[in-house]
Amino acid sequence: MAASTHTVTNQAPPLVGHDVFTSDRALAEAVERHLAPELLTEVRGDLTVLGRAAGSAQLQEWGERANANPPRLHTHDRYGHRIDEVEFDPAWHRLLGKSVEAGLTDAWGRPGGHVRRAAGFLVVSQVEAGHGCPLSMTHAAVPALRAEPELAEVWEPAAASHVYERELGPVAEKPGVLLGMAMTEKQGGSDVRANTTEARPLAADGEYVLTGHKWFCSAPMSDAFLVLAQAPAGLTCFLLPRVLADGSRNAFAIQRLKDKLGNRSNASAEVEFDGTTWARRVGEEGRGLRVIMGMVAATRVDCVLGSAALMRQAVAQAVHHCAYREAFGGPLAEKPLMRNVLADLALESEAATVLGMRLAAAYDIGTPQELALLRIAVPAAKYWVTKRCTPVVAEALECLGGNGYVEESGMPRLLRESPLNSVWEGSGNVQALDVVRALRTEPAALDAFLREVGAARGADHRLDRAIRGVLTELADLEGIEARARRLTERLALVLQGALLVRWAPPEVADAFCAARLGGDGGAAFGTLPHSLDLRALVERARVEA
Repeated sequence: MAASTHTVTNQAPPLVGHDVFTSDRALAEAVERHLAPELLTEVRGDLTVLGRAAGSAQLQEWGERANANPPRLHTHDRYGHRIDEVEFDPAWHRLLGKSVEAGLTDAWGRPGGHVRRAAGFLVVSQVEAGHGCPLSMTHAAVPALRAEPELAEVWEPAAASHVYERELGPVAEKPGVLLGMAMTEKQGGSDVRANTTEARPLAADGEYVLTGHKWFCSAPMSDAFLVLAQAPAGLTCFLLPRVLADGSRNAFAIQRLKDKLGNRSNASAEVEFDGTTWARRVGEEGRGLRVIMGMVAATRVDCVLGSAALMRQAVAQAVHHCAYREAFGGPLAEKPLMRNVLADLALESEAATVLGMRLAAAYDIGTPQELALLRIAVPAAKYWVTKRCTPVVAEALECLGGNGYVEESGMPRLLRESPLNSVWEGSGNVQALDVVRALRTEPAALDAFLREVGAARGADHRLDRAIRGVLTELADLEGIEARARRLTERLALVLQGALLVRWAPPEVADAFCAARLGGDGGAAFGTLPHSLDLRALVERARVEA
């Protein structure tokens, strides 16, 4: 066959060898906005190092390998002893080690910790989303652990460690640990009050043995798990270590690993507790939901950040491809209709990033008003941003045409991953009903939300009209449950609009208010008003590799 038939032309080069952090203008600006000036030099330096690693060919290869070689369950060793271990590809451990070393489980005890960690989490999740699961749960476990100070004194420093130690062992002998969560059961799902796992108290105060099962236990090779079980006084939170203080293995039977749509590098398991499974109570008996909700709220923020990361990576790939790919006499990115599509996708991505980083900043500020804001903003953001992820990734994939539909492009992996954060930690209805619950029972939460969006009032007439519309809906709570999704969507959009009006470039805020709040946009991406500065939106989203 003639060599000339294999000449490769008009293909975009790989998007590799760039800084994932500094090339993301919305993210870099959010870090500068939300951190104290005295922290900026150090944090920007750390995130730049992480961003360059994330954009390297090496880490991209690790991400591909971790997904191409999913975890394998080994229930027994060669002699028939029960071991219940999960084998991960070496690339998984390298990624996890890199992220732990970067401090992505260390937020609660250092200045600006949540903002710097959120930015890093958004960066590394663009390389490989699955390893974010143990990072997220380890970080999020801290508020729950603090309900039992003696436990927190031992486990919190180990969880915040920047050392990744993959081998199981007693917490006292490990330089760092990972923590997981196992709440849901097959008969209840999100309705954890229907849990049947039983906790029987032992003679020693705070010690119990568990009997039951968990339908979803993510990252089952973690060092310990927060679980819910029915104690004599009701649903209670427990810390269940994999290895006991004397070095023996706890009774923790992994029955099987889930065969999932995406998130294939990460193991999700069904586990059984046989009546000898030892656990330590966290908080008071019967207060399990209240104790563990601090962990749930923090993992929901990571769902927002994880979806923002997937959107950012998908949009970056689409803009990069279209900047190099020529069709009909010029680069695709210069074609008016493709420019509209790319600008619309970039707009959605930036709105998600700005909102996710604002949530992280609220944790760092930590005032009663900021914490009250989180009570509505977290479930609203989790509902909306995670639901926008799949259509954004699918449209970005389409920008690459057939090139995007093949595995080598990486886009199919992003698409398979995209629904996950909408399902994890409570699906859409759970989030919408949580917003309704906050509106009904926590007036401070609504007040904080209205103060937040009110800070942008008067700057854009479309935003002002949208705020008035939300107030009208809130004035009538009759039948609110049936319209909880609609209300939650409007709350999220108004919050995103207010943040962009305050902080984004004028062309970004104008486009968002026109298309998302003013009704001047269609149901599909690529339907922005042609009068907007679409070129500026696309250029802002482009990665200079």
